[in-house]
Amino acid sequence: MSIDRINDLALHNRALAGALHAAAGRVIDSGWYALGPEVAAFEQAFAAYCGAAHVIGVANGTDALELALRAVGVQAGDEVFTVANAGFYASTAIRAIGAVPVYADIQPHNLLLDPQDAAQRISKKTRALIVTHLFGQLADMAPLQALVNAHGIALVEDCAQAHGAQRNGQRAGSFGDVAAFSFFPTKNLGALGDGGAVVTRRDDVAARVRSLRQYGWTSKYTVADSGARNSRLDELQAALLSVKLPHLDGWNSRRRAIAARYAEGITHPLITVPAIAGEDHVAHLYVIRSAQRDSLKLHLQQHGIGCDIHYPVLDYRQPAVAAAHAGVTLPASERVVAEILTLPCYPELELAEVDAIAACINRWSP
Repeated sequence: MSIDRINDLALHNRALAGALHAAAGRVIDSGWYALGPEVAAFEQAFAAYCGAAHVIGVANGTDALELALRAVGVQAGDEVFTVANAGFYASTAIRAIGAVPVYADIQPHNLLLDPQDAAQRISKKTRALIVTHLFGQLADMAPLQALVNAHGIALVEDCAQAHGAQRNGQRAGSFGDVAAFSFFPTKNLGALGDGGAVVTRRDDVAARVRSLRQYGWTSKYTVADSGARNSRLDELQAALLSVKLPHLDGWNSRRRAIAARYAEGITHPLITVPAIAGEDHVAHLYVIRSAQRDSLKLHLQQHGIGCDIHYPVLDYRQPAVAAAHAGVTLPASERVVAEILTLPCYPELELAEVDAIAACINRWSP
């Protein structure tokens, strides 16, 4: 058996091919391709799904983060807290504004932002905190909400990997001042191209994002807001996402079942498997850990099993910015980045394939 990729998008979309083709045809025939009825319908449906007052579709998830930060008042020179182990996406958005990323360490047991570490680093320049629900796991929001409230700063959720994650009936994207989603094709809710959205309960934030996504217009051809851009969710992608949204909870349940099968099947003493059980984790990525990760990665590749590292370089160690962060040291983040390995996890993965991957891992001899 060969499972040579960590995702299979063709297989994922095949079951919905008829509905996707029909939606695309509807858009083509309509003659309306940007900020039309398909975008409005998806924004309304996704807002209801997330339990938020507003959804504003944008071109991609990184734009969503940047516009979310701008909408809560982040400006050049402000400090924004984030983690360093989540692929540099938040750092890209922060730096695009001219703000300064400040990195907090993670909690080793879940790889998510450590509220206590962030609290020790907050300064008078801090304007916002980005919490990334990494790999599909909803962060513990209560201490983060208390932290931002105590310091009067904005809480921004990065939900790019956590579509549908919920705790006590409240979904990712509805906890903070504003949230950013990506609909890149590999996401739990993925378009057939790029796409993103800003989600918020705040009327003022929503109004500013709607202006920022379209040149800063307050009315057509009247530019009144700086820092804007052309960042619009296409009608075509919105129509395709509307087809997929009703299936999201089912796909997430299947991902959790796959994760549970991995956890049951992987018994190698040198491997730590993640704790994925309740609905607060949607298993966007299944990430195991081993102190001898590189040996395990080679073993899997030699047996035709796809695997990857999410993410191999901490943000402050990226070549483009390393000199600016020369003094940064985050012990937990640095330890974990050398241990993580992502296994295949997508709704169409057969349990027999999961068992085969687990058996291959258990045969590994470093």
